[in-house]
Amino acid sequence: MPAENTPAGNLDDDDYPAYTMGRAADMLGTTPAFLRAIGEAKLITPLRSEGGHRRYSRYQLRIAARARELVDQGTPVEAACRIIILEDQLEEALRLNETMRHGPGGGGGNDGGH
Repeated sequence: MPAENTPAGNLDDDDYPAYTMGRAADMLGTTPAFLRAIGEAKLITPLRSEGGHRRYSRYQLRIAARARELVDQGTPVEAACRIIILEDQLEEALRLNETMRHGPGGGGGNDGGH
C-alpha cells in the first residue's frame, strides 16, 4: 500500500484536513470566529468532517497565519483576505510569465541575452 494512502502518509500532505477549528485557532493564537470570518470572506474553505465540523490543512493554516499577520497590523479582515488573494494571483502570474519566457524546464530561452 502506498504511503500516501496510509494515515501516516497523510502527515506529509499539506492539503490533508488534519486540524479541528479549535486546534487550528490555538495554533494560530486566534479565535474560531477569526477562522469563520476568513472562511466567509472565501480566503479558505475548510473541509467538513462526517459530523459537519470544520477541518483545516497545514496549507490553509499558513494562509490563515498570513491573514492574522495583516489583521494584527490593523488591516480589516475582508481587506486582508483580498490582499492575500491578490498576492497569490501575482505570484501565479509571475510563475506563468517565467515559464512562458523560458519554457517548462526553466532553461534559458532566446531572450536576446537580457
